[in-house]
Amino acid sequence: MTTVGFIGLGIMGGPMAVNLAEAGFDVVGFDVVPPRNDLLTRAGGRIAGSVAEAVRKADVVVTMVRDSADVETVALGEQGILAHARPGLLYIDMSSISPTTSRDVAAEAELLGVRALDAPVSGGESGAIEGSLSIMVGGDAEDFQAALPVLEVVGATVVHVGPHGAGQTVKAANQLIVAGTIELVAEAIVFLEAYEVDTDAAVRVLAGGLAGNRILDRKAAGMLARTFEPGFRIDLHHKDMGIVTTAARDAGVVIPLGSAVAQLIAALKAQGDGGLDHSALLKLVEQLSGRSTVRPGS
Repeated sequence: MTTVGFIGLGIMGGPMAVNLAEAGFDVVGFDVVPPRNDLLTRAGGRIAGSVAEAVRKADVVVTMVRDSADVETVALGEQGILAHARPGLLYIDMSSISPTTSRDVAAEAELLGVRALDAPVSGGESGAIEGSLSIMVGGDAEDFQAALPVLEVVGATVVHVGPHGAGQTVKAANQLIVAGTIELVAEAIVFLEAYEVDTDAAVRVLAGGLAGNRILDRKAAGMLARTFEPGFRIDLHHKDMGIVTTAARDAGVVIPLGSAVAQLIAALKAQGDGGLDHSALLKLVEQLSGRSTVRPGS
């Protein structure tokens, strides 16, 4: 039985670790927030008292943490993964972080005989629960093949996209598209409501035509109801838009629409809405339009 150390058992990591445990892997989880451990223990996983304990006997280690700084601490710190990894360990970072950080971690791992992959995901909480995530993987092709038995449990679309850092670059592009699409769906909904259109019917017909997209499929109902329970928080998308705008600037690529949406997300965060789902961009469109955000049942 392959032992998987899984570090980060939050909204995304928790259900991913559960899926691995239910698939027969020996999963040893760790999170700095103890209540998050319960989901994994109910699925038959074990809980470690530290990163070091989760790593020592693991064949594979997966991290799903908040940002680049967290990955640096967890992977490179004195009590981190590389300090306690056995040679040959396969380390899969599934967080969404800077491509530069992924490359730096991979370089340090190589010096210690640890195989590293950056494998960020898309699909939100529902995809994590269903095991239907889209996973974009950067690193050596041979290591990618070795990781497939783990990755195919948590994802439905698993693609090797290039060398170290490539997974994070593709994830940045994903977040650019998602943010822009949510903003346009939000604008369309406010526009439709201003003309008292049957918005449920409008969303159905839009989803069936060329305007159809996964945001309409997965987010529109909650946007219409003004329920912004987080599947993916504004705080996290704000972080991701920082990654993509910085990476685009470094590459000399102009992203005018993406930069505008990044500012709108930043405005929501500044207003104290960072804990809401990123579909709460609708709330800001309403405010800018001078329309009420209060709806029955909201």
